[in-house]
Amino acid sequence: MRAIITANPDQGLDGLAVTDIAEPAAPQGDQIKVRLLGSSLNYHDLGVAMGTLNKVQDRILLADGAGIVEAVGEDVTDFKPGDEVVSCFFPDWQAGGPTLGDFSRTPGDGLDGYARDLVVTPQSWFTKAPKGWTATESSTITTAGLTAWRALVTESNIKAGDKVLLLGTGGVSIYALQLAKGMGASVAITSSSNDKLAKAKALGADFTVNYKEDENWGETVANWAEGGVDIVVEVGGPATLTQSITACRVGGKIILIGVLTGMGGEIPTAYMMLKQIRLQGIVVGSRSEQQDMVKALEQLAIKPVIDKTFGFAELAEAFRYELAAGHFGKIAIDYTL
Repeated sequence: MRAIITANPDQGLDGLAVTDIAEPAAPQGDQIKVRLLGSSLNYHDLGVAMGTLNKVQDRILLADGAGIVEAVGEDVTDFKPGDEVVSCFFPDWQAGGPTLGDFSRTPGDGLDGYARDLVVTPQSWFTKAPKGWTATESSTITTAGLTAWRALVTESNIKAGDKVLLLGTGGVSIYALQLAKGMGASVAITSSSNDKLAKAKALGADFTVNYKEDENWGETVANWAEGGVDIVVEVGGPATLTQSITACRVGGKIILIGVLTGMGGEIPTAYMMLKQIRLQGIVVGSRSEQQDMVKALEQLAIKPVIDKTFGFAELAEAFRYELAAGHFGKIAIDYTL
């Protein structure tokens, strides 16, 4: 069967290779065999593929994977052949609070991932996919979707009437826009592209601001929210955090989900203290949270925004498209193409 590996990790994206590997053995015990049909890309995957996050030889890439159960072991209770399923980012984190502080057990990083045709894993490594979704749509849940869900629901207890600020128009932010609007919140969103802001407006964004044209965009958002937003989903890190603090109301929450502007920097701690803001970092979520999200997605009747879809063998090209940062929403991989 096919697999895409980091054959020459020192060469970055040029070192990726489509190779043949043996099909897995039949599932035993609590294992399931999944025919993988779709995936989606995340900046974490890009870091592994380029060797900047984790330079590892012959790693099978991609954390996101969705497909159909082909066979089950004798002890499986959650699935049956024919079920549509989607992978979990942290397969060992089943429920409760976080206990993981690295990616050593994340598929596509510390473990082999889902850039392959078939996989046999414990049943706990997957959840059911939303009914009526394609495999590429379902695959967007694993990383981007669940991150947005945890930021808004688990950690922020979002409710109707809340005001939310989202930074940028990548996969997590667009998922968060759809979820927040579906739950009755008002949403402000930033971008350096007026075209992308127009797309966000069409998806339901209530307020948009071009941060390249407005260097005081945090104050602009705070004025729109009449005193500040309740929740900020912060993807930038050090270069945007001060503006996010400005945009947040007294007693509000900032959920840090990314560090696209760098790994460290100054934080105006006194300003954050005076505003009594809660700043919390998160990395994706647990299997039980993913199960909750799937149920909610079916009720909210929303589907992910996929900017462009590539074929399986076009993974390196898809990563280059992601690297160019022109996409709006998710980039998908269709294994049938």
